[in-house]
Amino acid sequence: MDSAANGVRLAAFRPGPPPAPAEPGPPGFLGRHGDGGGYDTLDAPPHHDFYARTAAAGRRRRARPSLFQLHGRVQQDPSRPPLYEETTSGPDGGDSSQEDEDQPEEPSSQPARFGWIQGVMIRCMLNIWGVILYLRLPWITAQAGIGLTWVIVLVSSCITGVTGLSTAAIATNGKVKSGGTYFLISRSLGPELGGSIGLIFAFANAVAVAMHTVGFAETVRDLMAEHGAVMVDPVNDIRIVGIVTVTALLGISMAGMAWESKAQVLFFLVILVSFANYIVGTFIPASAEKQSRGFFSYRADIFAENFVPGWRGPDGNFFAMFSIFFPSATGILAGANISGDLKDPAVAIPRGTLMAILLTTLSYLVISATIGACVVRDASGLLNDTLSGPACSGLACRYGWDFSRCTGNLTCSHGLSNYYQAMSMVSGFAPLITAGIFGATLSSALACLVSAPKVFQCLCQDRLYPLIGFFGKGYGKNQEPIRGYLLTYVIAAAFILIAELNTIAPIISNFFLCSYCLINFSCFHASVTNSPGWRPSFRFYSKWLSLLAALVCAVIMFLLNWWAALIAFGIVLLLLGYTLYRRPGVNWGSSVQASSYSLALSQCEGLNRVQDHVKNYRPQCLVLSGPPGTRPALVDLVGLLTKRLSLMLCGDVVCVSPGPGPGGDRHTAWLNGRGVRAFYRGVLAPDLRSGANILLQGAGLGRMKPNILLMGFKSDWSRASAPAAQSYVQILHDAFDLQYGVCVLRMKDGLDVSHMSPSHVNPGFDESPETNGPAHTHIQTSSTASFPPEPQIQTQFQRKQRRQSVHVYWLGDDGGLTLLLPYLLTRRRRWSRCCVRVFVGGERDRLEEALALIQRFRLGFRDVEVLPDVFQDPQPHSVRRFEDLVSCFRLDSNPKQDSQAQAWNRQPGEPWMITDQDYEKNRAKSLRQIRLNEVLQDRSGDAALILITMPVGRRGACPGALYLSWLDVLSRDLRPPVLMVRGNQENVLTFYCQ
Repeated sequence: MDSAANGVRLAAFRPGPPPAPAEPGPPGFLGRHGDGGGYDTLDAPPHHDFYARTAAAGRRRRARPSLFQLHGRVQQDPSRPPLYEETTSGPDGGDSSQEDEDQPEEPSSQPARFGWIQGVMIRCMLNIWGVILYLRLPWITAQAGIGLTWVIVLVSSCITGVTGLSTAAIATNGKVKSGGTYFLISRSLGPELGGSIGLIFAFANAVAVAMHTVGFAETVRDLMAEHGAVMVDPVNDIRIVGIVTVTALLGISMAGMAWESKAQVLFFLVILVSFANYIVGTFIPASAEKQSRGFFSYRADIFAENFVPGWRGPDGNFFAMFSIFFPSATGILAGANISGDLKDPAVAIPRGTLMAILLTTLSYLVISATIGACVVRDASGLLNDTLSGPACSGLACRYGWDFSRCTGNLTCSHGLSNYYQAMSMVSGFAPLITAGIFGATLSSALACLVSAPKVFQCLCQDRLYPLIGFFGKGYGKNQEPIRGYLLTYVIAAAFILIAELNTIAPIISNFFLCSYCLINFSCFHASVTNSPGWRPSFRFYSKWLSLLAALVCAVIMFLLNWWAALIAFGIVLLLLGYTLYRRPGVNWGSSVQASSYSLALSQCEGLNRVQDHVKNYRPQCLVLSGPPGTRPALVDLVGLLTKRLSLMLCGDVVCVSPGPGPGGDRHTAWLNGRGVRAFYRGVLAPDLRSGANILLQGAGLGRMKPNILLMGFKSDWSRASAPAAQSYVQILHDAFDLQYGVCVLRMKDGLDVSHMSPSHVNPGFDESPETNGPAHTHIQTSSTASFPPEPQIQTQFQRKQRRQSVHVYWLGDDGGLTLLLPYLLTRRRRWSRCCVRVFVGGERDRLEEALALIQRFRLGFRDVEVLPDVFQDPQPHSVRRFEDLVSCFRLDSNPKQDSQAQAWNRQPGEPWMITDQDYEKNRAKSLRQIRLNEVLQDRSGDAALILITMPVGRRGACPGALYLSWLDVLSRDLRPPVLMVRGNQENVLTFYCQ
């Protein structure tokens, strides 16, 4: 159909930029979001601010209208502004979102931000090209041979490469802030594992500062020795130079990231020059001096001999070499560790990290192959060790050199196996290699010195662990962790005192492997949970490859050093246990949360395939508590029965005018703060009974649905309005009709504590502040109202009970629920000292029968007593008291009736009122309840809790007023709490094994 032909302009309904109202609109004006045509609505077009957590500088963030604002009543006060209003910084109030996004106005002083080359790739390459490259790679090549050295390099690169892919996936699944590796793991796996690995990774980086500094100090010591300069002795010289060096690096770090980044670029250029110098040196013909040290330029036979392993010493094996080399591959996270200082972490981290891994892997392979093809394993370094006779042995004999004397007793001082400065000897100009060593060691130490405090600062600011918040304070525009720098300095200085590179390197290998293991597992876990929130923009990763890398890291940890691996995992588990116990109040949308939901959903679905069995019966309770904080005793009692056992659901019926529904977050927080394991469910309904019926029929999921209804006794029923009291009775009837077990709790001082806190007083609640009914009937009109924290009032069910008795009056067989509940209660620590006394009705000869039956249930109840006096007539004064209670509800001519009762009399068909026929028909049952109250007062005045079989009023035959009078007189004037219990007449106990 042609819209234009019918006079309808669809363009008038197209959302557009909303003009800011210049003056208050007429009554009912809500704000116009359209470009004409009379389309008045609060709907706003999609905008970046609706999803962003912060706004561009200089402009207030816009807010999306709430559903209540869209759907609620039109405002009647013309002086109030529209509920939704665009807020901009422009003078005309126009839409400046496009300008803000294209040309964001930034503050005048901004911290330094880096791109992917300077911020990530160069930083990672410098950290990978560390001390191991120059000082240990030739020695590892001599030990493992070129072939196994390539295996070591490739295995390390595969681990770091897959970890880089996992890091890229995690880093592109949302905006990455400062904190680096810790931030990535904690926001993916949650604070439990994230916090533990954050501490370990920060410590490993601090130790890595010591490793690279010791490598630098070792080179300085060797240079000093070549010129005959010694300060104290070889070991102490390393310590002195190391402490002085790390102090200087600390000064550069504390000067700020800009200075540190400039120093890194300088170091990078020096290393590139040293590499070029080394490659050129391998092609220069060897001089006699270099030949005496084992260098003969490229030779096929030297390459062939060095291609196979030549293990020496107690640590001469593959895994020992791997443990020494692997720290050199751990620099892949140097860029991610300063994620807060990057312009675009989601782009810079994947691109820079993967490029750095590729280029450094090629450099390691090339250097190990070239030096293995040019230098023999052993050489004396003496110019007079030229070939002198037929007794010469070794590959050098082919080139006119005899190193047999030192190779025989393993005293050679040069060659790949003995001389750590082999790259300097091979190069065209040795001082450039020394400069490269300085650049590589100092740049790596500087990167680790910056990374460790950044990671630790983020961890401290999250306050997952006590006593470390002191180090989370930042200084300056870039929030530099000065205190973290000082702590890292102290740790590094302590490990520098070891002064042995081969000892320090294996220490940090396990910590880095543990970090990589968890990074890969984070990526796998986030992928396998299929959470809609897992949407990384980096697609080139595999969850199964990440899982394989995680397993490989764990295995290699134990192959390198099993006791160090146990220590690392022990620290992780210890910190994990502490975090799980402390339960920090953070919510990062981790994959653990997603997996919890998936697991719970899977288990709930699995229950549908399992048939119910009486042995697996669990009391799943729907508690009509209203807001849980208003009836804490009821919540505490049910929490004792269901904790770690079954489902507990607190139901709240909210009778509201059109407006927002019940605020469940506040009530759930109250339950969590009280330590009650329960769910909160609020429903909107026109009246109490309708809401309770909704909960009775709709609460739960699959087989995880309530089977017991618990309520507070309505102690003001005789003073309340007839509809309110009748609604209470009808809820009980509805529960029985739906095959629920029913429990009603009555306490001497009442259950409702809302009158103790003004924040809970609501004029729409009930007639009396002492009401103990099942749920609030309050009216809410605003979703944005702020509520004060609800008080945590202690109840007797939270206190540890003395050696008292729980009295159980099992007067009617309801399936065993009356016996099961006290059994569950006394299994709790607070009630474990209480013994259970069971009372049954009948003559004395029933004692053995009742005791045998209870013992077959294996409940541990030994104290059973028969009550023959329950069948006696009650005292006359008790009967008169009951008759006075119900007199105003009887449909007879009674001049004592008040005006309200007379109003009810005018409705003879009202089921609430009691006719003479109803009264006489139920007289025996009424007398029984009166007598039971006398028995309870005689025998159970000192009990901790009374449980008694609740009478059932037949629908249509027992008026509501009469039934409530039974419950009232049965539980009246008793000091202990009284729980009236009635099962649904289906067995919940069995003495059979199947």
